[in-house]
Amino acid sequence: MQKILSGVQVKDLDSHHLKLTGQSSHELMESASLAFVSWFLEHGFSTENLIQIAVGGGNNGGDGLAIARLLSEQSYSVSVLKCFDSVDNLSSDSLFNFKKLPNSIPVLEFQDWMFPENGILIDAYLGVGLKGELRPAAIEIIQKLNEFGGTVISIDVPSGLPSDEVAKEQAVKADFTISFAFPKLSLVLPENAEFAGELVVLKIGLADEAYEGLDSAFYYLESKDIFALHKTFNRFSYKGDMGKILLVGGSPGKMGALILCAKSALRTGSGLVTCHMEDSERVIIQTAVPEAMASWGLIPNPEFYDAVGIGPGWGTENRSRLFKQFLQDFKKPIVIDADGLNLLARNPDLLPLIPKNSVLTPHIGEFTRLVGKANNHLERLVLAKKFAMDNELILVLKGANTVISLPDGKQVVNSSGNKYMATGGSGDVLTGMITSYLGMGYIPENAALCGVFHHGLAGEMASTSKRRSMIASDIIDAIPETYIQLNIS
Repeated sequence: MQKILSGVQVKDLDSHHLKLTGQSSHELMESASLAFVSWFLEHGFSTENLIQIAVGGGNNGGDGLAIARLLSEQSYSVSVLKCFDSVDNLSSDSLFNFKKLPNSIPVLEFQDWMFPENGILIDAYLGVGLKGELRPAAIEIIQKLNEFGGTVISIDVPSGLPSDEVAKEQAVKADFTISFAFPKLSLVLPENAEFAGELVVLKIGLADEAYEGLDSAFYYLESKDIFALHKTFNRFSYKGDMGKILLVGGSPGKMGALILCAKSALRTGSGLVTCHMEDSERVIIQTAVPEAMASWGLIPNPEFYDAVGIGPGWGTENRSRLFKQFLQDFKKPIVIDADGLNLLARNPDLLPLIPKNSVLTPHIGEFTRLVGKANNHLERLVLAKKFAMDNELILVLKGANTVISLPDGKQVVNSSGNKYMATGGSGDVLTGMITSYLGMGYIPENAALCGVFHHGLAGEMASTSKRRSMIASDIIDAIPETYIQLNIS
C-alpha cells in the first residue's frame, strides 16, 4: 500500500527519488505535468475552453508553467495568471519552465486578470510547502481566484489549504484536485470537501524505494493492492470452504437491514449463511433470501460458525443479555455494526469481551457514541487509532474516504467509493461483505480491507447508470462485477 506522507516529507521524497534514479528535478516536474495533461485530455475538456493557469513562485507554479506549455501544444488557448512578484523569485525549476514558455502564451499581471464566463482555471499557486498563516497578498489572490465561474482544477492541493490539517483560512474552492503520487491527508478530511472537490490521484513514476525511511501511519488502499489480499480456492473447494457465517440482527420493521446483509454476504461468496432474528420475522428472511437459513431464540452452538456479523437492524431493547452471552461463548473475530455498536456504547463493560482483531464498522454518529466526541475529523482519526490499539480491534470508520484503523497503529484510507453510496442500507451491505471474507478464512485485516474496497468499487460501478437514485440493493448487484474488474477468481 502507498504511504501517505506529510507535506514537509514531500521534498525529502523527491530528493530520495532523484538520488535513486539519477533523474533531474525538472525532469520529475515534467513527468508530473505530463501525467496531469494526460488526465486532462482523457477527461475530454474542449479546446474551445479558455484555460487560465494561476502560477506561484514555487514548484507548484513550475508544474503550472509546464502544463501551460504542454496544453498549448495540444491546441488549447492558454494564459498564465501571475501570482509572484518577480521572475527573480521563482524556484530554479519554475524558472526553467518559465523560460520554456512559448511567446504565444500571455502572462497577465494581477490587475489585468479577466475571467471568461465559461472557462477552466488551473490553480498552481500554493502547493504542499505552505507554512503558517497566509499573507494578506495571498488572501487577496485566493479571493480573486474564487470569483472564477468555470471549472477549477487544483494541482496537488487547493491553494491555501494545508497539506495535513483542516482548513483554518481561505482556500481555493476546486472542482477537482489532482494530487500526485498519493492524496495529501487534508484532501480526505470531510471538513475540507468544499475546497478539494473531486479527488484524483496520479502516479508520476516515483521509485518505491524513495519512500523508505519516511515514516507514516497513514496508507492509501488502491486497486493494485487488492489481488494479493485475496485467498485462492481450487476446483475441489466446496461450500464449507467458502465459510459458514451467522448474521445476527433484524427486528420488527427493520428486517431490511438483515436482508441486505445476508444478500451481500452471499454475493461476496459465503458458502452458508444463517440469519438469527426474532421468531416472528423468520418468514420474511426465508421469503426474501431463500438461499439463507434462519434461526431464532438463543444462539445454539455459536462455535459452529466460521464468522459472525452482529447488529444490523437488531434494536437495542432487551438485547444486552444475549449479546453478552454470545461474546462469552464465541472466541473468533467478529464483525459488529449498527445496534451492536450502540449496545457497546451503552454497556462499555462488554468491550473487553470482544474477541481480539474483531472488526467494528461505525459511521460518525456511532463512533461518537462509542469512542467519544471530536472537534474535527483529524481529531477523530487520532481517537480511532488509540481505540484500535488499546483494544486490539480493527475499527472501520465509514465515510467518503473510509479509514481502517488497525491494532498496530496503521490507518488505511480507502480510495474506492463515491457520494452516491450515502443511502440507507449501504453499511449493512458492508457488514455482510466483511463477515463473508472472515468466514472464508481471511485474516481480519484482509477481510476488512477487501470488504471496504470491494464495497466502494461496487458502489462506483452501480452509480454509473443510476447516480443519486442508487440504492443499497444496487451495490449488492454490482459485487460480482468487482471480482471481474480486479481479476479475482
